[in-house]
Amino acid sequence: MRGPIFVALDTTDPEQARRIAGAVRNHVGGIKLGLEYFCANGPEGVLAMADLGLPLFLDLKLHDIPNTVAKAVQALHPLAPAVLTVHAAGGRAMMEDAKAAAPSGTKVIGVSVLTSLDAQDLDTVGVRPDVHAQVERLTGLARESGLDGVVCSGREVAAAKALWPDGFFVVPGVRPADGDQADQKRIITPREALDNGASILVIGRPITRAAAPDEAARAIEATL
Repeated sequence: MRGPIFVALDTTDPEQARRIAGAVRNHVGGIKLGLEYFCANGPEGVLAMADLGLPLFLDLKLHDIPNTVAKAVQALHPLAPAVLTVHAAGGRAMMEDAKAAAPSGTKVIGVSVLTSLDAQDLDTVGVRPDVHAQVERLTGLARESGLDGVVCSGREVAAAKALWPDGFFVVPGVRPADGDQADQKRIITPREALDNGASILVIGRPITRAAAPDEAARAIEATL
């Protein structure tokens, strides 16, 4: 990885995605394309971003029966993502099959608890309302299933790293100290996230919605 910042290009517009990625390419380690971009533009839209020469994080959060997820991962081979996400809540067999189906150079990462959720949200879906414990539980399961790491908030990454010292930890919900929290509930600054054990930081709106995305990315990079 070139650097810890992956800019989240959460848009359906490929031209906007290319424009922002081109502007910040010297200050980020890679780009993240999520479900909305993939649904709007398909594999061809992902390949259109590849010639920028930046590592690609394909954040599809796959979650289905093991056979379906494995076939989906196999279908993504031509895109050669550096990082691909599946939901750790899909269980051991699903994660094992996802990793087995992935290209050798792709890190398969299990999503633990979304940073848009808090204890009250977990309780409403029947999960014991302890975010920290749930992240630890799913981190252990992801490790046992052969994945490369997990996605978790910066508030839980230190505990996850203690459980998995050589794991790869993706931390979203990262905001500069003066940034807008928006729809994230468990946020942290970029410097704090790295200090706590993050491998890469996913940063979207503080960069993509800035008047000058390159300056915003450079300012965040300087804090690291």
